[in-house]
Amino acid sequence: MCYQITLAREVICEGIGLHSGKLSKIKLLPAPEDTGIIFVRTDLAGCPQIEAVAENVTTTLRATTISNGQAQVFTIEHLMSALHVCKIDNCRIEMSSEEPPVEDGCSAIFFAALQKAGQKKQQKKRKEIVIDKVYRIDDREKFVVALPYDGFRVSFTSLNEHPLIGIQYADFTINKTTYEKEIAPARTIAYEKEIEQLRSMGLGLGGSLENVIVYNDKGWINKLRFDNELVRHKILDIIGDLRLTGGIVKGHFIAVKSGHKLNTALAGLIRRNVNT
Repeated sequence: MCYQITLAREVICEGIGLHSGKLSKIKLLPAPEDTGIIFVRTDLAGCPQIEAVAENVTTTLRATTISNGQAQVFTIEHLMSALHVCKIDNCRIEMSSEEPPVEDGCSAIFFAALQKAGQKKQQKKRKEIVIDKVYRIDDREKFVVALPYDGFRVSFTSLNEHPLIGIQYADFTINKTTYEKEIAPARTIAYEKEIEQLRSMGLGLGGSLENVIVYNDKGWINKLRFDNELVRHKILDIIGDLRLTGGIVKGHFIAVKSGHKLNTALAGLIRRNVNT
């Protein structure tokens, strides 16, 4: 029998947000049994709380955003990814602004912080989400599927029309060791020609060559950590979005060109149909 886990102690991460460009300080705190993952906007009156579950997703434009009334938190997927792989059931996340820090554009900083915090086993049984049938979300040529599997596995195919990238495929059985080495270091990627458009939309204001891998028609502007870093980052994202099922998942997830919209839709479909 698996029991719920929370953090053993408080840990802090700080820096600027990828899209907001604002300074952000987050405290990852232990939480009681059955709390789940809760974001708390300590900078707002009344410190509103937002539960990290699929029904609270309000937009998926370039990031996953969850809201409760007027309070929102966006670009949660990197932090949620690390929490998912570390199998943290209960965590209170106090935030000084609307977006976690981007650090270097991956989830390694959050994974390291969770290792530093340590874990505390609790008394109640874990809410494990076990995939017991096929679930599928389609959007024309894009799709994501959940299949029964004894473990946690992600297979992702990325198709990009740019000749520099083309088709990338990766398949990993996800555990802490694999994640730390193969997935957590993979950074956010952007096409140089899109950057000004994103900034005109109020997005990517904290992006730089320190936290985003950028490419143009001539090649990569900064050095890659992996030849297929883009698809590895896609896997990082889907791991985070799947934590919006409300529990630790067990299954095989196969995605083609999927993004936050399809990922979170799948999380919502699973959440509505699987008993936790």
